[in-house]
Amino acid sequence: DPKIKKRAKVLSPGPSSASAPEPGPSNSSSSSSRHRRTRRPHRSSGTRDERYRSDIHTEAVQAALAKHKEEKMALPMPTKRRSAYVQSPVDNCTPPDSSSSSDDEAVSSESTGPQQSPDTWINSSLHGSSTSSSASSTLSHGESRPTQAPQPQSQQVPPPPTPAHPPHSHSQPSARGSRVDLPPNAVVRGMSRGQSRSSMMETADGVPVSSRVSTKIQQLLNTLKRPKRPPLSEYFMDDQEEIVEVPQADPNTPKPEGRQIIPVKGEPLGVVSNWPPALQAALARWGATQGKSPALTALDITGKPLYTLTFGKLWSRSVKLAYTLLNKLGTKNEQILKPGDRVALVYPNSDPGMFWVAFYGCLLAEVIPVPIEVPLSRKDAGSSQVGFLLGSCGVGLALTSEICLKGLPKTPTGEILQFKGWPRLKWVVTDSKYLTKPSKDWQPHIPTANTDTAYIEYKASKEGTVMGVAVSKVAMLTHCQALSQACNYCEGETLVNVLDFKKDMGLWHGVLTSVMNRIHTISVPYAVMKACPLSWVQRVHIHKARVALVKCRDLHWAMMAHRDQRDTSLASLRMLIVADGANPWSVSSCDAFLNVFQAHGLKPEVICPCATSPEAMTVAIRRPGVPGAPLPARAILSMTGLSHGVIRVNTEDKNSALTVQDVGHVMPGALMCIVKPDGPPMLCKTDEIGEIVVNSRAGGNMYYGLHGVTKNTFEVIPVNASGTPIGEIPFVRSGLLGFVGPGSLIFVVGKNEGLLLVSGRRHNADDLVATALAVEPVKTVYRGRIAVFSVTVFYDERIVIVAEQRPDASEEDSFQWMSRVLQAIDSIHQVGLYCLALVPANTLPKTPLGGIHISDTKQLFLEGALHPCNILMCPHTCVTNMPKPRQKQPVGVGPASIMVGNLVAGKRIAQAAGRDLGLIEDQDLVRKHQFLTEALQWRAQTDPDHTLYVLLNAKGVAVCTATCVQLHKRAEKIAAALMERSGINIGENVVLLYPPGIDLIAAFYGCLYAGCIPVTVRPPHPQNLSATLPTVRMIIDVSKAACILTTQVLTKILRSKEAAATVNIKTWPIIIDTDDLPRKRPPTIYKPPNAEMIAYLDFSVSTTGMLTGVKISHAAVSALCRSIKLQCELYSSRQITICLDPYCGLGFVLWCLASVYSGHQSILIPPMELESSLTLWLGTLSQYRIRDTFCSYSVMELCTKGLGGQTDMLKARGVNLSCVRSCVVVAEERPRLALTHSFSKLFKDLGLSMRAVSTAFGSRVNLAICLQGTTGPDPSTVYVDMKSLRHDRVRLVERGAPQSLPLVESGTILPGVRVIIVNPETRGPLGDSHLGEIWVNSPHNATGYYTIYGEENLQADHFNTKLSFGDPQTLWARTGYLGFVKRTELTDSSGDRHDALFVVGSLDETLELRGLRYHPIDIETSVSRAHRSIGESAVFTWTNLLVVVAELCGSEQDALDLVPLVTNVVLEEHHLIVGVVVIVDPGVIPINSRGEKQRMHLRDSFLADQLDPIYVAYNM
Repeated sequence: DPKIKKRAKVLSPGPSSASAPEPGPSNSSSSSSRHRRTRRPHRSSGTRDERYRSDIHTEAVQAALAKHKEEKMALPMPTKRRSAYVQSPVDNCTPPDSSSSSDDEAVSSESTGPQQSPDTWINSSLHGSSTSSSASSTLSHGESRPTQAPQPQSQQVPPPPTPAHPPHSHSQPSARGSRVDLPPNAVVRGMSRGQSRSSMMETADGVPVSSRVSTKIQQLLNTLKRPKRPPLSEYFMDDQEEIVEVPQADPNTPKPEGRQIIPVKGEPLGVVSNWPPALQAALARWGATQGKSPALTALDITGKPLYTLTFGKLWSRSVKLAYTLLNKLGTKNEQILKPGDRVALVYPNSDPGMFWVAFYGCLLAEVIPVPIEVPLSRKDAGSSQVGFLLGSCGVGLALTSEICLKGLPKTPTGEILQFKGWPRLKWVVTDSKYLTKPSKDWQPHIPTANTDTAYIEYKASKEGTVMGVAVSKVAMLTHCQALSQACNYCEGETLVNVLDFKKDMGLWHGVLTSVMNRIHTISVPYAVMKACPLSWVQRVHIHKARVALVKCRDLHWAMMAHRDQRDTSLASLRMLIVADGANPWSVSSCDAFLNVFQAHGLKPEVICPCATSPEAMTVAIRRPGVPGAPLPARAILSMTGLSHGVIRVNTEDKNSALTVQDVGHVMPGALMCIVKPDGPPMLCKTDEIGEIVVNSRAGGNMYYGLHGVTKNTFEVIPVNASGTPIGEIPFVRSGLLGFVGPGSLIFVVGKNEGLLLVSGRRHNADDLVATALAVEPVKTVYRGRIAVFSVTVFYDERIVIVAEQRPDASEEDSFQWMSRVLQAIDSIHQVGLYCLALVPANTLPKTPLGGIHISDTKQLFLEGALHPCNILMCPHTCVTNMPKPRQKQPVGVGPASIMVGNLVAGKRIAQAAGRDLGLIEDQDLVRKHQFLTEALQWRAQTDPDHTLYVLLNAKGVAVCTATCVQLHKRAEKIAAALMERSGINIGENVVLLYPPGIDLIAAFYGCLYAGCIPVTVRPPHPQNLSATLPTVRMIIDVSKAACILTTQVLTKILRSKEAAATVNIKTWPIIIDTDDLPRKRPPTIYKPPNAEMIAYLDFSVSTTGMLTGVKISHAAVSALCRSIKLQCELYSSRQITICLDPYCGLGFVLWCLASVYSGHQSILIPPMELESSLTLWLGTLSQYRIRDTFCSYSVMELCTKGLGGQTDMLKARGVNLSCVRSCVVVAEERPRLALTHSFSKLFKDLGLSMRAVSTAFGSRVNLAICLQGTTGPDPSTVYVDMKSLRHDRVRLVERGAPQSLPLVESGTILPGVRVIIVNPETRGPLGDSHLGEIWVNSPHNATGYYTIYGEENLQADHFNTKLSFGDPQTLWARTGYLGFVKRTELTDSSGDRHDALFVVGSLDETLELRGLRYHPIDIETSVSRAHRSIGESAVFTWTNLLVVVAELCGSEQDALDLVPLVTNVVLEEHHLIVGVVVIVDPGVIPINSRGEKQRMHLRDSFLADQLDPIYVAYNM
């Protein structure tokens, strides 16, 4: 499997125990594991990162987990598709468990018995039992794990709900090729607007409640019902418009009570007569007088000495290099380097000799060395930040060794790669053979140390920026003096250095101070430590070293391996300097090391922890002790106190304590204070944690080249409580957090850069790592690689933990580990985690020494490029600052809303009207206007050969045309056939089942001629009968159709075997195939007795899954056609193009009715033809020079996505759209501004006017309310505040305002139409720019719904409703859409101010969450923006949980990246917590023919577990 990474060669820190088959660095024998097991009662911790090891801590974690175990806790496990696992052997893709068929019945959402709580399996590994054998067989992906006999306790544990899909789920159509109108599960539902959407599921609406998804959601709901942690401060009051932060301090918060701290002074820096005037002078002295004395011994990879550099050699080579740098780099006469220039030093850790020579060579040449790591590849973590460092320091030259240069990544031509973000560098090789011996008279210039910069040490900030700390010559010298005095260095001592010699302690002690004191340094590279962890201990023993310089990890590794060496002695050590002794967890490493090596002569008083930072250099170091003197005390602090920044000795709960050791006293010659870490540098009280600031001549001077940042760090003057400075002298911020303990001992409890500030409390990233590691990660975490950082989401920092998962960890182990880390951190640190992610082993960005590059990891997380293989989000638990839910006020029509004339509460009533329809101009046309049948007959007589319709195929060829007389004759044939059949009477409903075309139009008029009522129905999709045929069947049944008119092809389909599999084909009504009817004329053509009779039924499936039919009268048909004729100026000489589905709404009216009424020619393009020929529609517009065209959003989207990159090709083919005056999108929703805008922009190059595109708006009660015609001003755009919309208010804001939503007017209101905005609860009119339901009055309103069984009374108020006050006479129809009317500055055709209607969305679709009203499209827009791989998305609610379904366009490894990004964006922009995130394949979200999402249908499929999702994440 390509996903399984080759096992890395890096060996893991930790012993090899039976459960971890990874070779430990120690090759330790089994006895070592046994030895540790006797010391610690629980399982050996395999591959834990031992920097953080602490036995005390591990016990605390175990205790915390045990406590949680008593409180039952069941987290639903995420559902994964098989292919989305990190690695799953092929043979394991069998259905998971034979019992999966029955476990649906067994686990129902009501049962709360032991069988459905997975807490037993979450915690079962505590008891060392393998989870019940069925569960392990389900989830272990073929890992060979010995299944122990299950203990009785685990017998009742059911397999955790796994992604077992019912076998039929794959038959779902995956392509969205066929847009399907899907009704709900064969139930016709009413459109009751009163009933809330969420109540439907509880009645198990056609979906078995016990289905698996419901069980998990039920589990999630149970989890969320558990008491949350108390909100820390009720942060946000929803102050009507704005969310305001109202922090109320908790009265029980511990506060500092001590007096103000007094600065602490170090002992004076001793004056010794023979101190050298500069560091280079010391080297010159030893080079001349002690030339044979060893300066440096380097080891090879096996730990054997490789070479020894004497002081004589070091001096002569450094001089040669200095001479070469100053005189021999350029051509003869130019000098490339001048004193003071910065030079990068690029040397590997295995070659200290070359580095020493380069460093001292630069000092002697008076150029400034900038040591950096060797770049390994173009994509190194943090590489561009190193580039920033080199740029800010103005580095143009890099020194390196020949071997290192050979190993650098090269371009194909052999040049060294230009690393990302690096300035151009010249590379200089410094091996001896390339250096020039200086002439006799040349001597390096060694001035007395001054304040010029000596060298620059790099430092990475919390954000990842790499800056250079400049150290002056005098600071370098003074620092060496202070270290010599504090550590009591003597000439000729031996020092073993395991640290990186390029910076920090490794450089200060191992390169600088050692030369000052003529010390022999033995440098042990990191690579040797990996191969032979004991090498440094052996070096101390062999060389009788007096000082060793190590980190906690080196102590730990040596301890693991010490069994191999019985005879080593550490008795010679007088000082064991622990460089990361300031890390709160170092104390246990020091103790454990002492425990093991005391027997080997190690004295307790030689362990010397110290605290350092790049800016302040050495802050404090413990002085080597006197044998027999008492050891310094420990501080046992309360974690809670620490999180509030105060020092409290821990008394209450030993589990949340932190034990810290001191780091000794302040450095000689230094002054130290503790100040508040943020805000002005105010002195802390004695019992307060703050940042350590130091004043000393031995510290950094500035961030080189960055003056702004320098001031805040290097020139801090502490102030007292009243804000007055305590003196003149500047202090340097060390970045270390701590306090001064008894006896002026310094304690450090963390670093500023590891600080996570959550809800006003401080947590230390290292502490959290330690807790996570103490949750036995042996089965889950790869080599203890865990990163902790915080991201800012919704006004607070949120904690994220990312860990690498071992290649052999099972899903179940991983999920279990994650849930237990949550519990442990909650218990010990009292803080909630926002997100826990596991990524495949070796995929996190690494720092040069192999640690995790935190800022790059955070960046990847925020960009959605981390590719986790497991993720757990807990927004419900940790987001405690949500605004309070809105309480709905009871509505009453009170005196506040009294109307005065046309004003409501001082505002103009929100109403708008189209032009008057006017009187009928021409008596001669009265006949033609009354009924469409008469209009057609009249046209057939007066203008028989005028072509009304042209139908195009995919090639753009006219395959069928119809003149007035042809259409009339075809209609007569069909009418005759209908009249001949017995059983079909006048007034009965007839279903027309035709593909888009002229047959449909002829059949429609045929029905009218015969006195039948036509019902147009979209034909079933032959490739997808199972999904589309039930809708057809349902409309036929609901409309009680007496007959079906259709084509020969469709007749065969209706009677086919495939159809029989889906519906009962024996009960179809009469089917008449109209393809080859005899030429007959009906005896009479039916004329309705009056115009109020029903002309046709319009059936449509709404987005909420409702099937509704409305009755359209003959009068409404005429009025609507007339209104459209006036608005669009349609005459018989005009041509229009229609690319729409002709089955319902305005699409049907334009396709079948308008041409017969107005006489214009319609060019018909079936939208499905575009799928095979994208250019068909635009090509036709250009070819026929069309002025007006109508299309749907689906058509526009097809063109935008499919032709976006091909405008040049279209231009070359001569496509020109400058003729198009209006392009109207026919829709029943809020205008999709982004789509229409990108369409206009894309095709502007083809001459399309930016003003051409507009939208129409219709609804079930009135098929066409707005339509941008030829008259009237251009549609206007406004920006409204989203927060106000949720409160049902409209607040207009400027473009680009935060949280603003652009809305565009839905087109001009049609002639004869009046709209008014009404409060849906009180039914009273609203004022201008208020949000309410759009009510409409017009002669073309529909007459009512066609039988919605048993719900006639519920629906009656959708038609013929009166206002509760104001104008009580007019009858209105309720559209079910929310919107507002705004009077604009524009004028309409009559010269009045123009009133624009803005549609916000369908009331039925809105989600009521936390008392606010949300429109799904707004949340979906945010979701789709969250990550490049999200295509379409849809949201719905179920039992108050917000479910987000996102289609993944990228590769499946991106799937889990989407979960945190979707959760973040919805929280940030909508103040909602997502309950479930479902990632699915493209095309899964059902979309109907109008291009609208069928969200309710999606919800039903999700709850019935029919989506086959890639991943389902349940947010805690």
